[in-house]
Amino acid sequence: MNIKNARIYRLSAPLQVNAETLEHALAEFKARPLSAQESVCTGFCQPLHSSIKPLVVQLLNGVLVVAIKRTEKLLPAAVINEELLPKIEAAEQEKGRPLSRKEKQQLKEELQLSLLPRAFSRSSVTHAYIDMAGNQIIVDTASASKAEDVLALLRKAIGTLPALPWLDNHKLNSQLQLWLQNQSLPAELALGHNALLKAPDEEGAKAQFANHLLSASEVQSHLQDKLVTKLQLSKAEVCDFTITDDGAITGIKWHELLTCQNDEMGHEDLYGRLTADLYLLTTELRRVMASIHGVVGVAA
Repeated sequence: MNIKNARIYRLSAPLQVNAETLEHALAEFKARPLSAQESVCTGFCQPLHSSIKPLVVQLLNGVLVVAIKRTEKLLPAAVINEELLPKIEAAEQEKGRPLSRKEKQQLKEELQLSLLPRAFSRSSVTHAYIDMAGNQIIVDTASASKAEDVLALLRKAIGTLPALPWLDNHKLNSQLQLWLQNQSLPAELALGHNALLKAPDEEGAKAQFANHLLSASEVQSHLQDKLVTKLQLSKAEVCDFTITDDGAITGIKWHELLTCQNDEMGHEDLYGRLTADLYLLTTELRRVMASIHGVVGVAA
């Protein structure tokens, strides 16, 4: 398993759950197959492996790991339009007039409903990590909307989930400008090689740099009229990642020196190996987050 992204939320109050009570709460919303007339459904699934039954896995560092499975029917727009056009033409010929927008939409919805039983389905799994000690929830996605969907399902299962932004975004935006100048960087973090800057005006001119020396004058000159929206940072022998101006950590690349630490365990004990790997990654991610938080501070 891997952690590639982190949408991070702080809890304004500790969750009154443990692994056992959370397992019971999530079981009511377990993932299931789509019915013939459903277009999408979400539910909790096994976070480690389909052969490992618990819906909640507790790591040695107190982190609770869960996973949400989203299954949706695929109805390509081209397929719908190809079958919709003859129906519209036939209806217009029958009525002797052009159909209204509302009538066309109704025909489209009826067609989609009739096609659903024959549509292929696609599933995706999103992991989330509840740091009970740090009162935080981390969702492994770069998408803010997908993270909110995960929180909504957790809130539905638990009954309450007071999740708030984990950083002061106004201060973060100021710090990103300084960090690109290699100033006031969080402890143990260094400047990476990728950055995206955007002008705050209506035109929104952008300057993107990849695998570039960010201290170079052609990069630094853009700070005069642009804001840093994405910046790559690095922690030696641990990971490289990008922090965005809304506080997300994306594109995490873990260093081999870290990920190979459990290789001697093999995979005979699959549960032991997967939980050991996740322990390493969540522990290091906690340290990276604490380092950033120490400079930026919590949202008001």
